[in-house]
Amino acid sequence: MAGVATQASLESAPRIMRLVAECSRSRARAGELRLPHGTVATPVFMPVGTQATMKGITTEQLDALGCRICLGNTYHLGLRPGPELIQKANGLHGFMNWPHNLLTDSGGFQMVSLVSLSEVTEEGVRFRSPYDGSETLLSPEKSVQIQNALGLFIFIYYFKTESHSVTQARVQWHNLSWDYRCPPPHPVETEFYHVGQGGLELLISIYPVPSEMTKRDVPGFAIGGLSGGESKSQFWRMVALSTSQLPKDKPRYLMGVGYATDLVVCVALGCDMFDCVFPTRTARFGSALVPTGNLQLRRKVFEKDFGPINPECTCPTCQKHSRAFLHALLHSDNTAALHHLTVHNIAYQLQLMSAVRTSIVEKRFPDFVRDFMGTMYGDPTLCPTWATDALASVGITLG
Repeated sequence: MAGVATQASLESAPRIMRLVAECSRSRARAGELRLPHGTVATPVFMPVGTQATMKGITTEQLDALGCRICLGNTYHLGLRPGPELIQKANGLHGFMNWPHNLLTDSGGFQMVSLVSLSEVTEEGVRFRSPYDGSETLLSPEKSVQIQNALGLFIFIYYFKTESHSVTQARVQWHNLSWDYRCPPPHPVETEFYHVGQGGLELLISIYPVPSEMTKRDVPGFAIGGLSGGESKSQFWRMVALSTSQLPKDKPRYLMGVGYATDLVVCVALGCDMFDCVFPTRTARFGSALVPTGNLQLRRKVFEKDFGPINPECTCPTCQKHSRAFLHALLHSDNTAALHHLTVHNIAYQLQLMSAVRTSIVEKRFPDFVRDFMGTMYGDPTLCPTWATDALASVGITLG
């Protein structure tokens, strides 16, 4: 079939990752992604701009914080403002005035998040728009077509899921039949990831398929289908199983993960790239991320607190504004507060990943993990059981 990605068409996929350092005890690695819009240091957290913007922060501010890669959403951009308009603006980079790297998801997450508005068939997924109720078909071919029109250099192949409940989605390994229908990226220098879609039924789902996926010489792999309501015990075991079977010389992107503890644990399990709306969404509820968890700045205890959110943070919010000021803005429903908190929360995530990377390069990652957990939970031994078990599985003990 014309336009179908074949093994031959993928054999020349470029190597985009250079490993800089590896932890001798765990699976943690530090690397560099060599991309057309600049080098990206890994491990990396990628802020999410669902519709060509981060809510509450400008691209100029995102740039100033040191962000070098962020996300767009294929499904939502395909509906509004539409790929045709974005293409006329010289792609998503020109449309949102972003000089650095961009990545889009495939639209597959919306099969679960918008499960009540969708119907999955072998043809694709038929959605009812959450905006106006109109019906649209998002097929593997259409997903790549939209992402090509956005002018991107990293994008995700479409996968198929079966969700039996919102709280515990059972993700099937149907993605191979859809994946081979995805046309090759255009232009030829476009980078892309083949989705290694995680599932919860380990013995049935995982073992037969990774060998088939890793036969295809694609630049990197994404692990999806997690962070959707499964238990943390299931979550970390699926991540560990996935990374154990993926090539060491290619980036591993764990989709939809953004809590600080999850990031640190999953770096230890061998993941390189992460994304999540958590830091921007929680800012809109008046919550500031700090090494001990978060501060709910609406609380009265901060009314006369003239210290910064985090004395060690170098972001503009912490350098210029006090907790008392932000508390006052929140209680007057001034949206400037949400802006200041968004800037801080994204800075926190970026600074955390930078510190993680430095500890790997300096050969002290296990000590960093123990210090991080001790600060977050008051004592490393009070760390959640799932995280303790996950870290122990790769040789890092907290006791």
